[in-house]
Amino acid sequence: MLDRWTRRGLMGGSAALALAACSPRGGERSFSTADARTLNRGNGAEPDTLDPHKASGNWENNIIGDMFIGLMTDAADGSAMEGAAESFTASPDGLVYTFKLRNHVWSDGVPVTAHDFVYSYRRMADPKTAAQYVSILYPIKNMEAAAAGKVPPDQVGARAIDDHTLELTFAYQVPYIRELLTHYASFGVPRHVVEKYGEGWTRPGNMVSNGPYVLKNWVSNDHVQLTKNPRFFDAANVAIDNVYFYPTQDSSAALKRYRAGEFDLVTDSVPPQQINWLRKYMPHDLHVTPYILTEYLQFNVHRKPFDDPRVREAISLVIDREIMVEKVTRAGEQPGYAFVPSGLPGYTSAELRFRHLPMAARVARARKLLAEAGFTPSNPVTFDLNTSNTTEGRLVSVALQGMWSGAGIQARLMPYDSQIHYNMLRKRDFTVTLAGWIADYRDAKNYLMLLQSTTTDLNYGGYSNPAYDTLVAASDNEHDPAAREELLRRAEQLALDDVAIAPVYFGVARNLVSPQIRGFADNNVNIHRTRFLALDRNDKTV
Repeated sequence: MLDRWTRRGLMGGSAALALAACSPRGGERSFSTADARTLNRGNGAEPDTLDPHKASGNWENNIIGDMFIGLMTDAADGSAMEGAAESFTASPDGLVYTFKLRNHVWSDGVPVTAHDFVYSYRRMADPKTAAQYVSILYPIKNMEAAAAGKVPPDQVGARAIDDHTLELTFAYQVPYIRELLTHYASFGVPRHVVEKYGEGWTRPGNMVSNGPYVLKNWVSNDHVQLTKNPRFFDAANVAIDNVYFYPTQDSSAALKRYRAGEFDLVTDSVPPQQINWLRKYMPHDLHVTPYILTEYLQFNVHRKPFDDPRVREAISLVIDREIMVEKVTRAGEQPGYAFVPSGLPGYTSAELRFRHLPMAARVARARKLLAEAGFTPSNPVTFDLNTSNTTEGRLVSVALQGMWSGAGIQARLMPYDSQIHYNMLRKRDFTVTLAGWIADYRDAKNYLMLLQSTTTDLNYGGYSNPAYDTLVAASDNEHDPAAREELLRRAEQLALDDVAIAPVYFGVARNLVSPQIRGFADNNVNIHRTRFLALDRNDKTV
């Protein structure tokens, strides 16, 4: 899913209070005066939508995943566990799955049925929905064809055998099915509410959900408030009654608000320039852990001069990835020489072929490639670099700009707010952009599907290579794990050789966690559902 580059900040009286509370010398902090059943979360960007079938970012996932549970759902440690389904079985060929739904209801008391899920998969498939993430469900039979308008949505491979039995038929194997079905694109939505209110179904007062929380209030650019759903099947084990999600674009301001006691938890929004200070003065609050996240440059391969792979390769060659992680991001990130990060079971990534070439030799090669493409010191490559207007985005883009200038490459920095930025990417209204991807499920396919020609909204750069598509498609039907891995690795290598993208670094999760929080479990997908958290307001550990 889309990564942490998109954040929207908060200003005003509360931010001023936080600034006043920040001391540069020590780790003094205030603790929240909220009650022990109210959690305040700094959450990255302002959500563009809370509709599970139209969302696209991890900041939206944090909220939606507190309100809804799919057939599978996220456990405290980020792994997949049974959600709306209490069990499932698979056919011998691994193409048909039958789910038994648990006996539970929507937050308005209406029973959740298999028919809701059938309706939801058809809604995802309907081109009128304009679901940004429909491609993640292409493994379901006829989902891709329906999304393209080639067959009606009622032809997708989902049917209700009875009210509590759902059957999903897939076009090819899905060894990652448990994690796939934790994704919000696969969530069931309440048909009776969606059809009653239309686009207004996600408004406070209209929206109903089947998870631990319901939408209480949404003040644009300020906060989203959720309250405990008393009809949730596991409500007895949910300790937090109210959770507030605040957009936090400016990570330095987020840190000050955290220290002022305004936030209990800030997920993935820690200023790189403060990492060493936090390690020294607030080691119990700072959580830095491995993360299956790739930050990369996305080229629009249909815009000159980036339709020329020589230009794309030159841009990639002169990025000093070691300097980037040691001097700019500074939290333990790793240099990015592949698209697929480490940490995915059963997969060893491909690699940029120039990885072990000294930087001086890389720059010389870049200059040679640019000269072959018609660019000289008197006629340099000049382009706009799009990024979200975040603390990290500004730091990384300035660093890239400096690295490129040393090779005679000129980049103009173009920061945008999150909604504008990603809408531009979906419309391919950019030349080069900073982007990032966090695995939706722990399988290399989740990264490599982004570059398939059939992937629409999420294939931002418009990369298309029949040989690449053939390799990925072959992996879908290869049942031998080693052979499947080899097909995926060959596809990744091909995309790297084509310079469809330029990986920059592999990220880490950087969270601020109050010592008053109980139940927080570090994990490499950085998902922390509020239902598993609790608060001890008496703990004043510094």
